[in-house]
Amino acid sequence: MPDLMDSVTSLAKRRGFVFPSSEIYGGLRSSWDYGPLGVELKNNVKRAWWRRMVQLRDDVVGLDAAVIMSPKVWEASGHLDVFTDPLVECRNCHQRFRADHLPGVHAPQSGHEEDETTLDMAARPTCPNCGHHEFTDPRNFNLMFKTHMGPVPDEDNAVYLRPETAQGTFVDFVAVQQVSRKKIPFGIAQIGKSFRNEITPGNFIYRMREFEQMELEFFVKPGTDEEWHDRWIADRMSWYTDLGIRPEHLRLREHDKDELSHYSKRTVDIEYAFPFTDWGELEGIANRTDFDLKRHQEASGQDTTYFDPDTEERYHPYVIEPAAGADRAVLAFLLDAYREEEAPSASGKTERRTVLALHRDLAPVKVAVLPLSRNEKLVPAAREVFDLVKVRWMSDYDDAGSIGRRYRRQDEAGTPLCVTVDFDSLDDRQVTVRDRDSMNQDRLPIDELADHLQEKLT
Repeated sequence: MPDLMDSVTSLAKRRGFVFPSSEIYGGLRSSWDYGPLGVELKNNVKRAWWRRMVQLRDDVVGLDAAVIMSPKVWEASGHLDVFTDPLVECRNCHQRFRADHLPGVHAPQSGHEEDETTLDMAARPTCPNCGHHEFTDPRNFNLMFKTHMGPVPDEDNAVYLRPETAQGTFVDFVAVQQVSRKKIPFGIAQIGKSFRNEITPGNFIYRMREFEQMELEFFVKPGTDEEWHDRWIADRMSWYTDLGIRPEHLRLREHDKDELSHYSKRTVDIEYAFPFTDWGELEGIANRTDFDLKRHQEASGQDTTYFDPDTEERYHPYVIEPAAGADRAVLAFLLDAYREEEAPSASGKTERRTVLALHRDLAPVKVAVLPLSRNEKLVPAAREVFDLVKVRWMSDYDDAGSIGRRYRRQDEAGTPLCVTVDFDSLDDRQVTVRDRDSMNQDRLPIDELADHLQEKLT
């Protein structure tokens, strides 16, 4: 395949998965809108995550915390002081870049984080814009979006858009534990928007300034944290493979001690073989220890400990944090599902078809109903079938173009099953069900259609 990333971004825009935001005004760098197919895919990714992390467990509950919180939260967490990236400016073209992503310093998206005290600009990195090698000295740039609450834009009213969902979980830990009556070990899961003023966003939806996180904070007794960390690493890796990502496209990368975040005892990344780099972070699983709960207790004066009724001990739990990006997951699933292959045409020849071989749980549309033509005799029967399936699965009714063209259109949208209503259906009350991956077709009565689809989509 010539360029997988170009093929997927082209398909995403053409079919309405993802396209540039504000495009009629020239767009806005790193801002993307999810179209009709994209929003369904992303919702399915989030739904699959929530099912695995919350619904199928009895030791995890949910939370939806505010995007804008008290600035004191970010003071206590350390984000106002250390949530920075090294910023440099090319002395020739005056473009600004994140220094540790420049060619010649580190491979882009390598996962290695630097700051102005550790970065070695003597490596003579190359400016991606003009090719020169002279840069200003790096300076730390805070990644938080700052705004003001209320009508007066002064420092007394300064607030920040959250750069992560985790802090909302930590400040609500005591309240959630009390109302849910959960005992340690237990977790609090959250899906929501976060915002980071990235210096060099890019690579489609991989690195954006506005993105959606899927994070779990799992609270454990100190001393059991390493065992739980390993368990969550294994569980999170299997989630991606269970949903169809090929194992050879995934790997685990242990963070070196000098690149650990200020709160982390140990961090392991799940990385995917993205085409724009050798490997890129897909999800991080960190052992955050008791850092956050202790910091918020010190800053707020409120007790954030947990009382164990069985042992009558009181302590700050350690926290294991699997943190995934919904947008990066969408990109990985799209890349891994993309296929171009030869397929037989209606004339008996072969033609090139594009297929998104998405897992059935992720496919934006599960079933497409295709009347053989727009003939007025077929429409009532086709609409009857569509009404039957749409109440149970996300479905599409498509009657434009030849049947072969419509099959190809559904293939590249990732639709697992197509149901064709033809003129014989008017007499025998049967329809043809076509499988996306094998292209095999089954003829069956309409009365048995729902059960057949249920079997195929389960």
